[in-house]
Amino acid sequence: MKADDRSESSYVPLFATERPRGRVIIYRLFCVSLFAGIFFIWVYRFSHLFIHGGRQHEEEEDDDEGEKKCYWVLWVALFGAELWFGFYWILTQSLRWNLVFRLPFNNRLSLRYEHGLPRVDVFVCTADPEIEPPVMVINTVLSVMAYDYPSDKLSVYLSDDAASEITFYALLEASSFAKHWLPFCNRFHVEPRSPSAYFNTLSSSTSSDDPLFSKELACIKKLYQDMERRIEDATKSGQVPRDVRSKHKGFSQWDSFSSRRDHDAILQILLHRKDAQNSKDVDGSVMPTLVYLAREKRPQYPHHFKAGAMNSLIRVSSKISNGKIIMNVDCDMYSNNSESVRNALCFFMDEQKGHEIAYVQFPQNFMGVTKNDLYGSDLRVISALEFHGADGCGGPLYIGSGCFHRRDVLSGRKLSDQPKFNDWKSEDDPFMEASLQKQEQESKPLASCTYEQNTLWGKEMGLLYGCAVEDVITGLSIQSKGWKSVYCNPKRKAFLGVAPNALGQTLVQHKRWSEGQLQILFSKYSPAWYGYGRISLGLQMVYCCYNLWAVNSLATLCFCLLPSLCLLKGISLFPKMSSPWFIPFAYVILAETAYSLLEFWICGGTIQGWWNEQRIWLYKRTSSYFFAFMDTTLKLLGFPSDSGFIITSKVAEEEVSQRYKGEIMEFGGSSPMFTLLATLAMLNLFCFLGVSMDALISEDGFIRVLEKMMLQIILCGVLILINVPIYKGLFFRKDKGRLPTSVTIKSTIFALSACALFKALN
Repeated sequence: MKADDRSESSYVPLFATERPRGRVIIYRLFCVSLFAGIFFIWVYRFSHLFIHGGRQHEEEEDDDEGEKKCYWVLWVALFGAELWFGFYWILTQSLRWNLVFRLPFNNRLSLRYEHGLPRVDVFVCTADPEIEPPVMVINTVLSVMAYDYPSDKLSVYLSDDAASEITFYALLEASSFAKHWLPFCNRFHVEPRSPSAYFNTLSSSTSSDDPLFSKELACIKKLYQDMERRIEDATKSGQVPRDVRSKHKGFSQWDSFSSRRDHDAILQILLHRKDAQNSKDVDGSVMPTLVYLAREKRPQYPHHFKAGAMNSLIRVSSKISNGKIIMNVDCDMYSNNSESVRNALCFFMDEQKGHEIAYVQFPQNFMGVTKNDLYGSDLRVISALEFHGADGCGGPLYIGSGCFHRRDVLSGRKLSDQPKFNDWKSEDDPFMEASLQKQEQESKPLASCTYEQNTLWGKEMGLLYGCAVEDVITGLSIQSKGWKSVYCNPKRKAFLGVAPNALGQTLVQHKRWSEGQLQILFSKYSPAWYGYGRISLGLQMVYCCYNLWAVNSLATLCFCLLPSLCLLKGISLFPKMSSPWFIPFAYVILAETAYSLLEFWICGGTIQGWWNEQRIWLYKRTSSYFFAFMDTTLKLLGFPSDSGFIITSKVAEEEVSQRYKGEIMEFGGSSPMFTLLATLAMLNLFCFLGVSMDALISEDGFIRVLEKMMLQIILCGVLILINVPIYKGLFFRKDKGRLPTSVTIKSTIFALSACALFKALN
């Protein structure tokens, strides 16, 4: 029975949508009470704004005009920070107010459409063989080639923006190894299907009652190790073996190669069903199409980074395979679930709702994350909760990897032009007539650097240009045309990437992300005005939550600095414990902390993991986000800015890995971000020691000082506890991962100077 002939009563969906209504009701009641607490904090701060800047005590009535102005400035600064935190908290409710969980039914898809499944084109992008080793790249390629999907309908494209001969050689080796690997995966239902990841899951004592499996495992492992050795030898020497280079015609395309920024388009179809002799595996089955592409680059033409590479892939693939579904994945995010393609198709091919879905986004998860996730790399709450909330508002953001798209949507189609029922069987085969060689020659112009001139590519077609996080604005543009997106988070993770194993890597990564997100807010694609009237208010709020990451740095720095510094002069910025105004502060702090811990635990984390998460968010807000905010502000004012936070590791990778496994924070280098973090840590330590000494010798007595400034002392103490790894890195550790002596000296001087200056101010 055809989809459009089905009656409403006989309709059986290909996916389920679940909403945890009871949990949501409880959460909403909690939110109402928390907002009441936030509101009373605002009332307190505003109502005391003009009473000597909050100084209410009779003994302080003789303050001179200068002191009053000083207190007023401090009070206003703190009021501004509290207003911001309250406003941002309201924005984050869009991510929790209406959670949606999707469940695909692969068995129904198979029963209905097994012989009518659409072609799927998979794009893998790499840009630097030094940062992204070819062995890692081909493991990702092999993992997506081995999807549980008809191989004659699967095509895999590797975009190499470095145009590296070594990467091409690695892909050539992978195409030969795949003839053995794919049958092995299918025969024994291997998971995951990245060879390296699979072999790492096998312990040295792994045994099987099946002698055939043991024999084939030993054989396939030997083939992989030999291939890996050859690729690593070529990578180290920087040269492809001469005998291989002379045998394969593809290497001749590098004869006119000048540099990675100045070369012709390089295109090679390594596997295709038309090449009957070369495209079958050892079992005689047809293999997926495999294509290498290095788009043309010239110094005088902008290449638009990953967005430009993706758009070249979209055009070239339309000439070679023209799959109706496009999936893109970063080269360091291998497929961990062979069912992912079928999971995604359950949404696209659903007879009632599938026609309005533009893309299906899977989460970014990481392998090798420590038990307590030292650097918060897994973004556990974002992937396990917040993106489900974004789905409930109209769809998750497109995050640039692990995402399945409709080709026609990326080509600019609007929802109003989309037929309600899709005929997935009617696909044109662009390869019916042309030979492989002819197809390569006809496809190369589509990857030229001049092809997009005077076209809509990068504006209304493909991924959009003009922003560091082009994936996010592309997703926003798609949703603004009326399309919906869904978030699929299966129990077995769809993709696993390489998590940062050093603090510097984490901070640099988040500086880039937060800077790009803030640029969106001030661009023509800002959800505040571009999305107005086109997407729901809730989805606008979702985008703004991430767009405003960098702005959070100002309020966070205010709370890390002012309350602690005011301890040195005995200035109370919060109500006394005996005051009724103390209650809303205490409630908001305790309730939000308890909820945050519960939320993290529900998402599968540990208590120590939650504490690490709080530490990393503080570090990111006071370093990555702050520098991202400053750089963006300078650029908006017309001043070029490049902070240059690339930290060169000076320790062996094995040592770094061992410390990471032991959950010892890795510094190992000097950076302005490390200096800022260490300065803040030292400043809070000095302020805490200062107020402790004053309390001991104070005429008011320790208890009265504590009662007067309890919240400030607790805040300062918590900041000290969070910064324990920094104190260890500054003073106690002797390994190469410690903070450099130069950072210790600078941070101590800066912190002491700030304390002395504030203490001396009238």
